[in-house]
Amino acid sequence: MITAPVLYAGSPEIPVESPKEDWITPTLNIRSRYEFGDVDAKDPSHSFTFRERLGFKTMAWNGFSAVVEGEFTQAAIDDYHGGAVGVNPFDPRNTTIADPETNELNQLYLQYKGFDTVTKLGRQSLIYDKAAFVGNVDWRQNQQTFDAISFANKSFDDLTLNYAYLSQINRIFGSDADGAMPNVQDVAASVHLINASYTGIKGLTLGSYAYIMNFENLGGWDNNTFGASAKGKAMGLELYGELAWQDKAGAAGAEDALYTHLTATKAIGKQSVVLGFEHLDAGFKTPLSTVHAYNGFADAFIAGRLGGTHRGLSNLYVAHTLPVFWGMKWTNTLHAMGDNELSTGYGWEIDSVLVKKFNDQFTALAKLAHFESEGDAFVGAAALPTTTRLTVELNYEF
Repeated sequence: MITAPVLYAGSPEIPVESPKEDWITPTLNIRSRYEFGDVDAKDPSHSFTFRERLGFKTMAWNGFSAVVEGEFTQAAIDDYHGGAVGVNPFDPRNTTIADPETNELNQLYLQYKGFDTVTKLGRQSLIYDKAAFVGNVDWRQNQQTFDAISFANKSFDDLTLNYAYLSQINRIFGSDADGAMPNVQDVAASVHLINASYTGIKGLTLGSYAYIMNFENLGGWDNNTFGASAKGKAMGLELYGELAWQDKAGAAGAEDALYTHLTATKAIGKQSVVLGFEHLDAGFKTPLSTVHAYNGFADAFIAGRLGGTHRGLSNLYVAHTLPVFWGMKWTNTLHAMGDNELSTGYGWEIDSVLVKKFNDQFTALAKLAHFESEGDAFVGAAALPTTTRLTVELNYEF
């Protein structure tokens, strides 16, 4: 009787061995895309491109691991301007679609995890915050990457500290881009990026950053930018605010300029509405940003924003997202664009995006953007052109 509880207490637990991680894990990302572009005073363009990112990552050994990734783009339909002298295709009469045929080393870095820090040394993709200042331009077929050393530290509760030093910017146009256009080639640089995020206050995320950017043979991109952001919830809204000050703004690097971005998001069941306002003083520049994510998907404002050659930009927008048939999400955004003092109207833009995620591997997207110019100049004396873009793509990731 004494032993009964022991006999019927159940079988002893047998330790289960965890599955061993492979020394080498292959990575694959494939995107097929049709894009149409029509800019006033240019011939319409059609591109049908395929991009493969193929590589591998190693298992960690004593905290060390490595990532290798190549990037390859081919054009089945090449009736477009690839964006730079020397690339294929190149036809300046056509509307620019910046997806030239390329074969690139996209990423190659050594990583170490230890002491609450992730360290990466080598060619790598970087995104800080919303990619308004530092991004990988993932919308284009050939990513923007950086030859860099980067650190991400989480030694303190709720605080993430990031630092990166960049020695080269690997632009989206690839190694065939010609030296006659220095802003499309890979750019030698001495760039310090400091970025911090704090989540220790319930319901509030605070951010701050200091970006000191200097570029070899491209002094017009030089800038010192300091900013802060806050995201939280109040009155049933998700609120976001960001403010930055920039030294060396403007094409000659002789100005000061401010940046502001404010949004209020309201969830209504499975739908959401966003009201936003983004403002750049004349000359405020963001040379390392993913500019496609801002100021409309027609890309009418990209050139001026990268180099700080513009007259100022105020972008008031409202976006509505809702689920539709077949599990798709549909987002429509209306932009009203004005200049530095809101006295001049650059024009209006409507963006419409449909996204269907089939599973963890396959995602399809359709995007239509139309910018209707009111004839005012954003950069130089020439009026902004009316622009239409349509994209249909399928993504596979393994």
